[in-house]
Amino acid sequence: MSYYKHETAIIDIGAEIGEGSKIWHFSHIMPGAILGANCNVGQNVFIASNVVLGQGCKVQNNVSLYEGVICEDEVFLGPSAVFTNVINPRSAVIRKNEYKKTLIKKGCSIGANATIICGVTLGRYSFIGAGTVVTKDVPDYALMVGNPAHQLGWMSRDGQRLEFDGEGRATCNASGENYVLVNGVAKLDS
Repeated sequence: MSYYKHETAIIDIGAEIGEGSKIWHFSHIMPGAILGANCNVGQNVFIASNVVLGQGCKVQNNVSLYEGVICEDEVFLGPSAVFTNVINPRSAVIRKNEYKKTLIKKGCSIGANATIICGVTLGRYSFIGAGTVVTKDVPDYALMVGNPAHQLGWMSRDGQRLEFDGEGRATCNASGENYVLVNGVAKLDS
C-alpha cells in the first residue's frame, strides 16, 4: 500500500487512493472515489462515489463530500465545511439523476463551517471565509465572506490579502508575485 490508512478508516473496494495520501480516524471512502497523490483526509470524513480530489488536497475533520464534488489540486477544505448535491432535496423523492456538479478549482481554500450550495464553481486560489454560504460562482483569487457570500477583496496564491493601487496593481507581501486587475478580475501578472 502506497498510502496510509488508519485502522478505523474504511476504504471501499474500487476507491483510488494516490501515493503518499493519508486517511485518518473514522473516515469512509466510497467505491469510485478518486484521491490524488499526497492528499490528507482528516477524522470523520465521508467521500462519496465519483468524488475527485486532485493532488495535495487537505480535507479537515467532519467534512462530507457528496457525489458531484470535484476538487482540483491543492484545495483546502476546512473543518466541518458543508457540501450539497441537490438543490431541492426531499426525503421521499429520489433525485439521484439531478445531482449538480460543484467544481473547486486549484488552490481554493474553504474555511471552517462554510456551506457550498451545489452547482457552483469556486475559482483558482479563491478564499472562502469561515461560515460563508456560497450560492453563486466565485472568481479566481476572490475573498468571499458572509451569508449569502459577497466579495470582500482579493487573495494571492500564498493566501495573503491583496491591496490594489489606483492603477490596478498589487504585490503579494509573502511571495513578491505581482497581480493586476483586468476587467475587474484579479490575475497573476505574467
